[in-house]
Amino acid sequence: MKTKIIRLEEIDSTNRYLKNYREEGDEEMIVAVADYQAAGKGQGTHTWESEKGKNLLFSIKVYPHWIPVRRQFVLSMAGALAVKDALDSYVENITLKWPNDVYWNDQKISGTLIENTIDSKGIKSCVFGIGLNVNQLVFHSDAPNPVSLAQILGHEVDRDEVLKKILDGFEKYYELLRRADYMDVSGIYHLSLYRRKGFHPYRDANGEFEGALVEVEDDGHLILHDRQGRIRSYAFGEISMSGNKITLRIVGKNVNY
Repeated sequence: MKTKIIRLEEIDSTNRYLKNYREEGDEEMIVAVADYQAAGKGQGTHTWESEKGKNLLFSIKVYPHWIPVRRQFVLSMAGALAVKDALDSYVENITLKWPNDVYWNDQKISGTLIENTIDSKGIKSCVFGIGLNVNQLVFHSDAPNPVSLAQILGHEVDRDEVLKKILDGFEKYYELLRRADYMDVSGIYHLSLYRRKGFHPYRDANGEFEGALVEVEDDGHLILHDRQGRIRSYAFGEISMSGNKITLRIVGKNVNY
């Protein structure tokens, strides 16, 4: 897979950079890596705290026009799994919290923001932004549960080594999607989900309830069943888990998870 990596010392947002990037050749994947982001974004209105030169802040741009729009969430699955696979080579107990956070036990080690540009022919481009806490030891924001790889291991880790592992993993899952092996990617994603077994507390527009995971559909909907046996379906922004609300923002033809 032809890949171009662009190194940036400081930028407002690697996602924004790649959304505006004009291709110069026949690259299939373009990666923008920054030492620091002045306006790094998380889900919804959240920002991403990162100490300069300590973490991984990067975005991947691909052109998956062959993926049906109704199945676009499989791209988010592929990106999250690539991060998980890389972290699995360092520590245990890495899981994926729907829709695309990465957890170590009950603490958030990585967050992602995917922006799919859709036109009349389907998915024109996909920009997948990743913030991964690698070597930061102190967090100053009001984020409730951040953790870094260095905090877990007790020593710093080579950021470029972690980046290579993530890109290798993304290419692996992307090739599965190219072959239309959606069920393979989805199956691995489901086995990797945070709190995938048992009942757990949730809150929706009608109040609190306990629900158990049934599945995450290829369009991104979370399917639960409650204690009364009712099946519940939720899009982003319609449900909270563990006190962290998950949101969806749609601007024009850009769909952001």
